[in-house]
Amino acid sequence: MNSKNDFASGAFTQAVIDAAIKVALVFVMVIWCFQIIKPFLMPILWGGIIAIALYPIVMVLANKLKISVGKSSLIVTLLALSLLITPSVLFSEALVSGTTDFVSDIKEGTFVIPVPKDSVAELPVVGKKLHAFWLHLSVDLQDVIQENKELITSFSASAASAIGSFGLTILQFIISIIIAGVFMKHADGSGQMFYKIAVKLAGSHGNEFGSLAVATVRSVVQGVIGVAFIQCILAGIGMGLVGVPGTGIWMLLVLILAIVQLPAIIVLGPIIAYVYTVESSTVATIFMIWSIVVGSSDTFLKPMLMGRGVDIPMLVILLGAIGGMLLSGIVGLFVGAVVLALSYKLFSAWLVIEITEAPVVEESKDKLETQG
Repeated sequence: MNSKNDFASGAFTQAVIDAAIKVALVFVMVIWCFQIIKPFLMPILWGGIIAIALYPIVMVLANKLKISVGKSSLIVTLLALSLLITPSVLFSEALVSGTTDFVSDIKEGTFVIPVPKDSVAELPVVGKKLHAFWLHLSVDLQDVIQENKELITSFSASAASAIGSFGLTILQFIISIIIAGVFMKHADGSGQMFYKIAVKLAGSHGNEFGSLAVATVRSVVQGVIGVAFIQCILAGIGMGLVGVPGTGIWMLLVLILAIVQLPAIIVLGPIIAYVYTVESSTVATIFMIWSIVVGSSDTFLKPMLMGRGVDIPMLVILLGAIGGMLLSGIVGLFVGAVVLALSYKLFSAWLVIEITEAPVVEESKDKLETQG
């Protein structure tokens, strides 16, 4: 009897050890796989978001031109890459050439800053100090550079680091768009895999949650990120026409503010004041009106581009964009807003389902107790 118990105990112990080893190996493999794909995790996630947002365009193009989904996906992918790479190259060339010319002009002493107008001193709060500093720059630029040599050096290092980060971000976007093209080409298989995972996680409500996820992603991309890009481009057109220096940087700031749901006038306001100091009143007034229209354009663009039934609170977008940017840089600015908005909608839908199903569960319990 004891031998049988010992055998059973030994078999049980062996089974537990085997199971523990298998679980440990699976755990190691999962961690290992995660570490391998970790550098590509954000581009893959952003690629999936881009694919969901652009797939309706792919289908429209395929139906209009009578071509396959694969060819249509290739056209959309190449178009998206050209829209990203072309402005980036132009901006980089302008930045490099402008910086080179600026440095050479400083060394040769040919760089001249115009004397400020008297109207600059009339600006509220900072007018007099700004006028005095500007006048000092225009009269003795070399002296100002020597006085602020350490600050300029520190700023130059920070600017170089920011430019390098910008280049890395563009590379991430390029990879993401290519991944999105692959997803769109194999949309049927990707969609089936997505819905299978949703059903595995959420059971009978998986398909519903999957559809809600797709609708939310498209809504946020079109209504938040799409509107932000439109405001950014319109602001850039206005600043380019009046000759605002560093237009690309200001456009980037407008884009970031629009994504985090802050008014673009925060950036455009000081630029309007600057234009009034260097241009005629007529030109400056036209630019001011244009800037106000650009800053308020989201009030009528969002209802047009955002899908019905997927309105997202501004705080959710704000937290997602800022948190994503702090976590993963500029790419995280876009991904964070979409992911947090998606999580919010899925959580809200889950709460509604739980509330509607709770009375049914309680009623069935009461019936069982009554029958018992």
